[in-house]
Amino acid sequence: MKYGYYPGCSLHSTGVEYDESFRAVSKRLDIELEELKGWTCCGSSPAHVASHLLSIALPIRNLVLAEAAGYSEIAVPCAACFSRFKKAIHETAEDPELAADVEDVLGEKYEGKVKPLHPLDTLSQRLEELASKATSAVPDIRVACYYGCLIVRPPDIMAFDECEYPMSMDNILRAVGYETIDWSSKTDCCGASLALSETDIVLDLCHEILEEAKGAGADAIAVACSLCHVNLDTRQTEVEAKFDTKYEIPIFYFTQLIGLTLGIEPAELGLKRHFVDPMPLLAKVV
Repeated sequence: MKYGYYPGCSLHSTGVEYDESFRAVSKRLDIELEELKGWTCCGSSPAHVASHLLSIALPIRNLVLAEAAGYSEIAVPCAACFSRFKKAIHETAEDPELAADVEDVLGEKYEGKVKPLHPLDTLSQRLEELASKATSAVPDIRVACYYGCLIVRPPDIMAFDECEYPMSMDNILRAVGYETIDWSSKTDCCGASLALSETDIVLDLCHEILEEAKGAGADAIAVACSLCHVNLDTRQTEVEAKFDTKYEIPIFYFTQLIGLTLGIEPAELGLKRHFVDPMPLLAKVV
């Protein structure tokens, strides 16, 4: 199985361990990820503030490249990138005038032949294979699967899982042997890209998520978004200081947790880059 692969800016920088772990897991499942040649930034959060046309043209350009390369499906791990791709497709399909403006800007037309897929999509299709290959000892931990807000909303555009209570990540992690918990903050917002401009808002939102996870008995949180990981991992000590509490809850990319059960070494999964050290939690089996 081969997918086009759009890592986006974050998986080449702050979310590099997401990139590493997704590639490592895909390799074990004989999934070939072929990075899109010449890809550029999708615009993420800043572009739509500056220009609506720019915010649509940037992701469409990458889809045009994917079409030209012959891909029918392209894996897009970053939740912000995934959101921008899906919204660009939706808006150009609904607004012919906008589609014409984008074509004029790019000098090329998007034919709608490429489907963006989140890794939760690609791996959900292989639950039996994951279960059969997950032969390494599974850490005896309770995991809170945190989906965040970007990959599930708005539901009519994203068309991903069940927007109010998604289960794809839970099902994947359960398939490889983890215990995942039921909790009420699965799709709450962590503050996303406000981490630098509105830090107090992010700390408040992360506090609510961490409190809910701790109260539900979670030992760790699994995420599928590099923005969520940055906020919950790197800002956790600030949250603890502001609210005079202690969490020390490791934040994993769900691909890292899968990788451990497939026998992939922690260093190959980027586990030593985390701010909240996950190794004490994993020490019994890793």
